[in-house]
Amino acid sequence: MPQNIYDEPIFFEGYKNLRQADTGLNGALEMPALRELLPDLAGARILDLGCGFGDFARHARSIGANSVVALDVSQNMISEARKLTDDASIDYICHSIEGYRPSSEGFDLIVSSMALHYVEDYKAVVNIVYGSLTAGGKFIFSVEHPSCTANPIGWLRDEDGLPTNWPLDRYQDEGIRQTTWFVDDVLKYHRTTETYVSVLLNAGFRLDHFKEPKPTEQALTERPSLSINLRRPPVLLLGATKQT
Repeated sequence: MPQNIYDEPIFFEGYKNLRQADTGLNGALEMPALRELLPDLAGARILDLGCGFGDFARHARSIGANSVVALDVSQNMISEARKLTDDASIDYICHSIEGYRPSSEGFDLIVSSMALHYVEDYKAVVNIVYGSLTAGGKFIFSVEHPSCTANPIGWLRDEDGLPTNWPLDRYQDEGIRQTTWFVDDVLKYHRTTETYVSVLLNAGFRLDHFKEPKPTEQALTERPSLSINLRRPPVLLLGATKQT
């Protein structure tokens, strides 16, 4: 059973405050980059793996998607998403990514935003995604960058508290990592960039996009502190197509 850290009260409250204040990397870096990769969504059927508060699902519908199935393992997330949504064409489901088996109808686009580094069996998920897409369908996802998940101890700092470097270690040692984010013992799974890409290719996908997004110029102007993310890549973003 996957860890459901987002239903831990202290963690959820911290994460909710982060997103509501837009002080994290999602709004400033990850989501703008992901949206740039989207195909024309007019009439598209979409699956969102790890939907959080439903931001992407609502955005997809606003630009023409026909329907969105959006799932998250956290009941807190799903409850909040439903509160924020008034749209019968978005179906929110409380379910783990690993255990979900989509219908055979097929999706035109499957997305996952900063969720697959919580999944132990990435290969199994990729194979399910491949089988759930229509011919020529797209799979676009972001994860915490492997340079961060390898040795997730954060920035080392000097005696004045200024960040000196983010140490890279244990990069080829794939597997579970325990980190502290709002609470202790948050579980993530480290895998190399090579693994993220090769598993896609071996499943039959064509790799279309390989990105390590950085803060937008506007975000840097509004929040100069984001410039620290130019010193190491915090996010890996991949886009692939199911070949016909």
